[in-house]
Amino acid sequence: MSLDKTDVEKIAHLARLAIDENAIPEYVRDLSNIFNLVEDLNNTDTTDIRPMAHPFDAHQRLRPDVIGESNQRELFQSIAPKTDAGVYLVPQVLE
Repeated sequence: MSLDKTDVEKIAHLARLAIDENAIPEYVRDLSNIFNLVEDLNNTDTTDIRPMAHPFDAHQRLRPDVIGESNQRELFQSIAPKTDAGVYLVPQVLE
């Protein structure tokens, strides 16, 4: 697919972009190349290609699920402004 000057001007108008009149030939060339690449990709035969979720068959290494800190709730609640029955009380935000 090849574009011309009017196509680039329409695209620029729709995108609300101001482009320099002298740069329009570069935009025509670059956008035409992009559209040609997309057209080539659309015409590629992918019937025997299995879809991938990720380009690498990597497995995520997980760390062991081990407790790293002790329960310090009593300490943290002792320095909190307001608590009740093990929860923090905060000022009401919504009416």
